[in-house]
Amino acid sequence: MRKNMKMADLVGTDYRLLTVIYRLGMKLGFGEKTVEETCRESGVNCDTFLLVANVYATDGYVPSVEMMTAASAIDLVRYLHASHSYYLEHEFKDIDGLFKELLAPCPPMQREVIMHFFDGYREEVENHFAYEENTVFPYVRSVAEGRKVDGYSIGTFEENHNSIDEKLNDLRNIVMKYLPPVCDTVLAIRALSRLCALEADLEKHTLIENSILIPMVNRMEEKCQ
Repeated sequence: MRKNMKMADLVGTDYRLLTVIYRLGMKLGFGEKTVEETCRESGVNCDTFLLVANVYATDGYVPSVEMMTAASAIDLVRYLHASHSYYLEHEFKDIDGLFKELLAPCPPMQREVIMHFFDGYREEVENHFAYEENTVFPYVRSVAEGRKVDGYSIGTFEENHNSIDEKLNDLRNIVMKYLPPVCDTVLAIRALSRLCALEADLEKHTLIENSILIPMVNRMEEKCQ
């Protein structure tokens, strides 16, 4: 990926980048503009966009120190914050609706077991995001602005940061193994497909936090000392 590539060509190579541009506040209708031109007009650090785009487009992507130094931690936090909103306001609401429609013909007990698992997982994700929104992201912004914050470090976040996508695999297995035959198969496929897409996206989200955000802030902390 290069800054002088046309943005339409870049996004056309991987549909997952559509959510990346949305979360960074970019609009469709790129015309013939390059990646750099589109980022500049949207007020987005181009190196930050390329970092995130490479995570989605390349499995096992590990950015160079130069790339992370050129990127903006504040823009990265803005992206992660927008991702939280996207998951809660769109993905979870849509999947909730799909499951309620799918499970409507089921006996009450089976319906309640699956929905209870889903609701419990959503609550766990909400709590996970709330900690990052209220503690981690404000801290990152402070360090990025050169302000030292006593009593906390990104190492605390790193030690306690766990994956939030694993239980989605359990939910998929429950649906595939125990969904009653009375349920509509096409609806089941749609629900499972959305779960798979959400799980893959959350894996990328966790990777960005672990492999980009934490190392970036570690280096900034060293400069603040």
